[in-house]
Amino acid sequence: MANNEKLDLLRHSTAHVMAEAVLKLFPGSKVAIGPSIDNGFYYDFDLTRPIKEEDLPEIEKEMRRILNGNHDFIREEVSKAQALELFKDQPYKIELINDLPEGETISIYTQDGYTDLCRGPHVANTKEINAQAFKLMRTAGAYWRGDATRPMLTRIYGTAWEKPNDLKDYLNMLAEAEKRDHRKIGRDLDLFHIDEENPGEIFWHPNGWTIYNIIRDYVREKIRKDGYVEVNTPFVMPRTLWERSGHWAKYQENMFITESEKRLFALKPMNCPGHLEIFKSRLRSYKDLPMRFAEFGSCTRNEASGALHGIMRVRGFVQDDGHILCTEDQIPSEVAKFCALLKDMYKDFGFTEERIAVKFSTRPEKRVGSDEDWDRAEAALADACVKAGLAYEIQPGEGAFYGPKLEFQITDALGRQWQCGTIQVDYQLPSGERLNAEYVGEDNAKHHPIMLHRAVLGSLERFIGIMIENFAGALPTWLQYQQATIIPVAANVEEYCGELLKKLEDADIRVKADMGNDRMNAKIRNAQMMKIPYMLVVGEREMNEGTVAVRFRDGRPQQTMKVDDFIAYVKDKVATHFVGI
Repeated sequence: MANNEKLDLLRHSTAHVMAEAVLKLFPGSKVAIGPSIDNGFYYDFDLTRPIKEEDLPEIEKEMRRILNGNHDFIREEVSKAQALELFKDQPYKIELINDLPEGETISIYTQDGYTDLCRGPHVANTKEINAQAFKLMRTAGAYWRGDATRPMLTRIYGTAWEKPNDLKDYLNMLAEAEKRDHRKIGRDLDLFHIDEENPGEIFWHPNGWTIYNIIRDYVREKIRKDGYVEVNTPFVMPRTLWERSGHWAKYQENMFITESEKRLFALKPMNCPGHLEIFKSRLRSYKDLPMRFAEFGSCTRNEASGALHGIMRVRGFVQDDGHILCTEDQIPSEVAKFCALLKDMYKDFGFTEERIAVKFSTRPEKRVGSDEDWDRAEAALADACVKAGLAYEIQPGEGAFYGPKLEFQITDALGRQWQCGTIQVDYQLPSGERLNAEYVGEDNAKHHPIMLHRAVLGSLERFIGIMIENFAGALPTWLQYQQATIIPVAANVEEYCGELLKKLEDADIRVKADMGNDRMNAKIRNAQMMKIPYMLVVGEREMNEGTVAVRFRDGRPQQTMKVDDFIAYVKDKVATHFVGI
């Protein structure tokens, strides 16, 4: 059994122990569901009284008492009538039982006299759960079955591991992640804010917008050299287009709808229909293919406010979006070309190949298109991965309904994985049944192109959040909003500092001079807090010799450099996209 599978069993079993403990401490409470999740588990309860996180240690204590009893997890299959009788006082379980398909096996699990409705499996005995390797983390509200019209339940989250040291490592990682929280660093470095009355929409401050534009300009230059042409499509487009694309039927609940002159329009949640409209605007030939459109298009999605998270999960965002219109024969080479571009770009942001994981999502049960089309598309994606030198893990049945896809996950400094890049093969949107994009083939007949949806960074907002947390705000020199601070030692060198400031600015170095009244050490401390890579201390000696005393953000020994040498040093770090300072 793989380690992840063992942990899933362990965590799901721990959730059952938690449910038993809660019912003993809060008699008369109702239980809902309690699955394992990434790094832990949760269980939803309809409690007889509200609980707070201060109550969690008491629940943990009761759980440890149960675990010390070494109880077997006993599985039993029951009839529907038996199940309904067993759980007659548990309305959420009754609803789940009544919703089961006719004839489906109903199983229950019992430990220490506590019985729960569950498919399983579980560990064999509670002794397999280390009483010192779990912790209850927090409580939250959760609607029954995720439906805002249903009762609000209390969700208790926990984490469980095989060994106490594993738990300790995980808690240490969480503590470090809290220090790196992009929302806190965003405030500290004056990068952005989000108004609570305008959830999911970002106000970028000058520092943050500088980083944003550096990344956008970097992407723009990379894709230009890779054969993309940049386009721009309307932010608001009519219902008729979204109906033809299929989004009105499949995605409407995530779209912001508006009306003008008795017609319905939607703020675009994605750019692909607009790119096909550009393709269709004139007659295309097979000689024009592949066509690679790119757009930094502003998109808006009506995400639930409870799902929003800083700049990681927002309503308004921009992707480094692109769509490739090509023939079927061109799929392997285009995907391989994209994978090479992605690897090259990720490396510049500090994510080398060993920190990239590729997930290959294959045909889902509910899909459109023939099996032959799927066979060809999946084979083309697999071949492209080999050509690009990328190993991949299969995710069976996780593809889009219209085609298979590759998802690219990067691992940050804390070992967390973030899914950023993607490329998807789409036979459907350009088809005659949808937006009817056509080109004239070599045979002088009209054909529908294949559409490849692709992004390297994904949402720029989310990627910036990932970068902030990965580097704890101390971004590499080439990315940091301000690269240097000039710090005069005394008033008599301030004029020289002004001349130095202009010289560095003329060399395209992002620099400011701190001419305030604070003492030198306070200015240095402030620059360090703002994560400035270089602090240029200037006294009378430096003024007379045309040098700067360079203090480095990472604490390495101070160096005295000629001004031109410092400029060359910084420009080299920027030109090579050095991941450091």
